[in-house]
Amino acid sequence: MISLNILFIYVLVISNITGNATWARIGVTVAGGKGSGNATNQLHLPSGLVVDDDQTMVIADTWNHRIIQWKKDDTNGQVVAGGKGLGNRMDQLNYPSDVLIDKVTNSFLICDQNNRR
Repeated sequence: MISLNILFIYVLVISNITGNATWARIGVTVAGGKGSGNATNQLHLPSGLVVDDDQTMVIADTWNHRIIQWKKDDTNGQVVAGGKGLGNRMDQLNYPSDVLIDKVTNSFLICDQNNRR
């Protein structure tokens, strides 16, 4: 029942957007934006991301086989997992697709897609 109420509200809000609506362009690049690559200010097919309560962004940088983190106002990210090429060692990832932060254990939960772990 709750999900139906949420769906109804969602549809109601969407139905109020007119066909000629315009959107303000106020986007800000907070990670990457320097073209595709493997430098710490670049991403290559990022897929999953999570933003912590202190505005730290953690991204599954899929084709770079790494998890990279940007703290608020950083211009370069910091590799926090993988980044040692494609592989199945404990310091390597194989197309990571998503990441979560576990605040209780102070760790990352990584979906390491092609390593199936």
